[in-house]
Amino acid sequence: MTSAPSTNDKINATKGGLIPVDPTLRQLSWMTFLNAFGNGLFYPISILYFTRIVGIDTTRVGISLTVAGLFGLAAGLPAGRASDRWGSRRVLAVLWLGSGITMATYPLVHGYGGFLVVVVLFAVLNQASWGVKGALIADVLPFDTRVEARGYLRMVGNVAMAMGGALGAVALQADTRTAYSVLLLFNAVTFLVPALRVGRLPLRSSAQHLTEQSASPPESRWRAVRDLPFLTVTALNAVLVLQVSLLEVGIPLWIVENTQAPRWSVSLLLVVNCVLVALLQVRATRRASDVPGAVKSMGRSGVLLGTACLVFALSAGLPPLWAVTVLVIAAVIQVLAEVLSAAGGWTLGYELADPRAHGVYQGVYNSGAAAAMMAGPALITVTAVAHGTVGWLALAILFAVAGLAVAPAVRWAQRDGAWRGEQ
Repeated sequence: MTSAPSTNDKINATKGGLIPVDPTLRQLSWMTFLNAFGNGLFYPISILYFTRIVGIDTTRVGISLTVAGLFGLAAGLPAGRASDRWGSRRVLAVLWLGSGITMATYPLVHGYGGFLVVVVLFAVLNQASWGVKGALIADVLPFDTRVEARGYLRMVGNVAMAMGGALGAVALQADTRTAYSVLLLFNAVTFLVPALRVGRLPLRSSAQHLTEQSASPPESRWRAVRDLPFLTVTALNAVLVLQVSLLEVGIPLWIVENTQAPRWSVSLLLVVNCVLVALLQVRATRRASDVPGAVKSMGRSGVLLGTACLVFALSAGLPPLWAVTVLVIAAVIQVLAEVLSAAGGWTLGYELADPRAHGVYQGVYNSGAAAAMMAGPALITVTAVAHGTVGWLALAILFAVAGLAVAPAVRWAQRDGAWRGEQ
């Protein structure tokens, strides 16, 4: 077991302005790129593969994916505990290996029973890996660079998913079992390769890591599920995460059903989002690298999200050109909120966690975000899409209150435990 060299280099010191100098972050970047590229291939084709090729009706597919999401949500906490006990690298390797093997069985599915088994198993393994990856970043990167590193990795992931999605369009156009199966198998490889390489990532300090694990008292191992201040911050972060459903579900339905904007504007807003996230996310993390900065970012994010909701509402009833213009303005405001909330959320997720139980804390924190992404489509549909301006106003208030409530919640958390902030 090797240890990472001690370094205070900032991750924005890059070769050619793009490639990280830090070798550990560079390895994480390539793994993230490969896996995100595969996901970009998978997401556009998965539903159509099971409905058009396997022949499962859309209602069954939707219900099954919801059930799978619930199982995946429940997997976050035990995966985090396993990470604390056996190490994030080992647990993440197992989860990615299992995800790849499960993905490789997708082309073998020929009926509903097999479909339900594979989607539940994949959801459990894949969603469990999210929190463990957060713990891995804490284990292998210096304390003062891990949040900025997550911003860089998110940028890499966005670019890779966009590239994968473009290639996935080829399979959609071909619309054959062979075309879909090839991309599903390639996505399996994008899990298997990182699984084989993650164990080579050097820990910040193996001696320190082992000491923390052996010194961890039993009461700290499940502290996250009883840590009310941390759970409150987790819930507020989850409210801000609802914006993912706003972009992926709410806005497309709003455009089609409530505005005169052309349907291609849905793709336009997605492109705007991907480009601006790639350009702004790392910069946003630098302003949220400590708790005060993170709290400010979360507060501003909530207010910006509320503003974006009100601007989206203005697009109803406008002529097509004006509707597109208003939608783009709202989308820009929303993406500013998105990068701020992501950066602030990452910092608080690390800073408010017990360093002796990072796996469980990251599991809880990511489960909150996963729960929001599950509940988001229904919430956005019954508010903004169903009730127009009144629904948008309700969402605007929800986002603004959640963002501003982060400050008192964090003060509560900081008073609650002297161990907070120890790394």
